[in-house]
Amino acid sequence: MLEKRTPIRINQAVEKIMEHFIQGRTEEVSISECDQRFLGADILATNDVPLFTRSAFDGYALRAVDTVNASSNQPIELRIVEELGAGMVAAKEIGPFEATRIMTGTMVPKGCDAIIMLEAVKEVEKNGERYIVIKRKVNEGDHISFQGEEAKKGEVILKKGTKINPGVMAVLATFGYSKVRVAVKPKIGIFVTGSELLDVDEPLQEGKIRNSNSFMIASQIRRAGGEAVYFGKLPDVLDTCTNAVDAALKDVDMLITTGGVSVGDYDLMPEVYKELSGEVLFNKVAMRPGSVTTVAVLEGKFLFGLSGNPSASYVGFELFTRPVIRKMLFCENLHLREEVAQLNVDFPRANPLTRFVRSKMYFENGKLLVEPAGIDKSNVVMSLAHTDSLAVLPGRERGFQKGDQIQILLFDDEGGSFPWN
Repeated sequence: MLEKRTPIRINQAVEKIMEHFIQGRTEEVSISECDQRFLGADILATNDVPLFTRSAFDGYALRAVDTVNASSNQPIELRIVEELGAGMVAAKEIGPFEATRIMTGTMVPKGCDAIIMLEAVKEVEKNGERYIVIKRKVNEGDHISFQGEEAKKGEVILKKGTKINPGVMAVLATFGYSKVRVAVKPKIGIFVTGSELLDVDEPLQEGKIRNSNSFMIASQIRRAGGEAVYFGKLPDVLDTCTNAVDAALKDVDMLITTGGVSVGDYDLMPEVYKELSGEVLFNKVAMRPGSVTTVAVLEGKFLFGLSGNPSASYVGFELFTRPVIRKMLFCENLHLREEVAQLNVDFPRANPLTRFVRSKMYFENGKLLVEPAGIDKSNVVMSLAHTDSLAVLPGRERGFQKGDQIQILLFDDEGGSFPWN
C-alpha cells in the first residue's frame, strides 16, 4: 500500500529546517588562503583610517581664513614655502598667507585646514619665490581626508559571516590581518540513487541515463560555501542503502541523496530514514518541481532527500539546503535574495501549487524582465546552464500573463531574505 503524504507550505518547510540548532566551526588560515571563504569572527580596525589627515587631491595646502576675501576682482597671493611628495612629512608649519605644494595622499602640514586643487590656481614667480594666485574663497576642510573619518581603531569594520571577496581582501591587508579566522567549510556528502544511472564516462544504454545530479549538486554546494564529498551511487536495495547512509553520516556534517524519495516500490530513502530512526521533518512540499523533497534529522545532522529529477533537485537544494550551509558559515543573510521582475512570457495554465521556474533575467528599457531559461519540466537539464534566478509563480486558479509583476529569487547574491511572499 502506497504511503499517503500531506504537503506542507514552502515557508513552513523552511521554518522547520531552520528551527534546528546548527553549530558552525572556525579555523585560522593565511590571508593568501582565505579568498572566497566566510569570516569566522568580526574584523576590527587595528588603526585609524586614514592613519593621518591627508590631502585628497594634488594641489596646495593652506589656511582657509586667508582666502575669505578672495575673488576674481580681488585675487590673493599665497607664498609657497615647501613642496611635499607622496610619503613626505612637512618640515615647516605654514603661517599667514603661505601654502605648501602637496600630492594626493600626503600628510597635511600643521597649520593647514584646506586643500585647493592644482587646476584651480595659477602659479607665479616673484623675486625668486613662488606664489599661487587664488580667485575664490576656500572652505575649511575642502579636499581633506581627516584622520579616522573612514574607520576608528577598534571599530567593527567587517561582520562575522561576511563572504571574502576582492574588496574584503584589500581591507584585511590594509589592517595587517596576515592570519584570518574563517568559518570551516561544512562537509556535505552526496549519494545518487537509481539503478538506471551511468557514470559520466560510460557509453549510453537503452533505459539508462548518465549521472548528472552529483556534479550539479557538488557545484551548488561549492557555490554556497561548503565542501562536497561524493560517496557514489546507491542501488535499489534497502540494507545496502541504510548501511551506506549510516556510515557516510559519520564523516560529514550533512548528507544529500538524490532520487528514491517518491512513493514507488523502488523509492527507498523514506524507509532508510525509518531504519536509522531519523526524525522526518516533512516528506512533501506544496511546490513544483520538487514536491517529494524529504528532510530528516539524525543525531543532529540533516538528511536531505532531494528528487532524482535534475531541475527538482536543483530547486530543492537552493530552497532548503543552501540556508543550512550559510547558517554554518555564520552568514547574516541565509536565503536567496528576492526581487520583483516583469514576466516576459505567458503561463496561461493554472496550477494549485507554487511553481519555481528556472529563469533568466535581463534589463530592457529600464525594466527588469524574466523568462524561462529553457523547457520548464523537472527532468530537464539544459535550462539549468542558463538559469540565474527562480521565477516564483504562486498557486492560484488562473495563469500568469506577460507583463505580470512577479517575485524572483537570485542565485549569485549575498543579500538574501526570508520569508518569501
